[in-house]
Amino acid sequence: MKNETPTASKPNQNRAFTTYSLVFLIYMLAVILFGAWVRISGSGDGCGANWPHCHGEWIPTALLDEYSTLIEYTHRVTSGILGPMVIALVVWAWKRFGSHPVFWASIVTTIFIVFESLIGAGLVLAELVGSNDSVARAVVMSIHLVNTMMLTGSAALVIWWSTGKQMPHWRSRTPLTWLLLVGLVGLIFTNMTGAVTALGDTLFPTSPTIGEGLFQQVRDDLSPANHFLVRLRIIHPIVAITTAFFLMVLTWVIRLREVPKLTERWAEIALAMVLAQTVIGVINIMLSAPGWIQMIHLLFAQFVWISALFLMLTTMMNSERS
Repeated sequence: MKNETPTASKPNQNRAFTTYSLVFLIYMLAVILFGAWVRISGSGDGCGANWPHCHGEWIPTALLDEYSTLIEYTHRVTSGILGPMVIALVVWAWKRFGSHPVFWASIVTTIFIVFESLIGAGLVLAELVGSNDSVARAVVMSIHLVNTMMLTGSAALVIWWSTGKQMPHWRSRTPLTWLLLVGLVGLIFTNMTGAVTALGDTLFPTSPTIGEGLFQQVRDDLSPANHFLVRLRIIHPIVAITTAFFLMVLTWVIRLREVPKLTERWAEIALAMVLAQTVIGVINIMLSAPGWIQMIHLLFAQFVWISALFLMLTTMMNSERS
């Protein structure tokens, strides 16, 4: 039987699927944030060096006795729920859209979920959790966060295309598209350095300080006697500020141009997200990265990433029409 492919012409008929896709993305973001709490609370070794078992059991007997076991096991269960959820997403996408970008975006989402699981399993089995402060853990954490960005980006594209947006062709690129692509690459590097900094803040916490005390702390962190995770703390703010300034200028310029309403709206959203994330980042530094602000910082990093991605897609769509 031939699959129907209702796209831009019948967006209202896809509302149920779009709603489910949005719920899926929101739940996935919650799982990502809970994963950050696993690191922040030092619970990554709560199940020992066992995966998928926890202390050699499917349901550990010490579940309610050890806080770290409860946190790690809960994260595994909530992550596992993503499996049947993404399968339902793929099946529904195929039945509703057939061989359409919505379906292929759901397939890519599934692939990155598998990668996310494998990376998480690798961290546990290699014991790159808890108090481990090795270079290997820092590298894998960076890769982990990049994979997370690809995962949330592909899941967001499922929503985007299910509302009837057309798939732009790369030949529709313009100088503005290239600049936005540079911004997206900048966000990837920002998040990679952020993962290393977050790890350092967790393993080598400091006391909140501002003014001269903050500058003195930065100078102390750069001492060759310090652990490499401490010395690398300065990298993330530099990369983040550079990328944020670039995106702020770019989105502001887009707003000043005569562009379609959709592009203007996403330029405003992206600008607002970048501004909010910058403020959150400053607060994070001033408060010496408490766990709750780290999680907010991570959440807004995803908001910035998705809004910048959507903005680039709208500019490519506009160039196709011109």
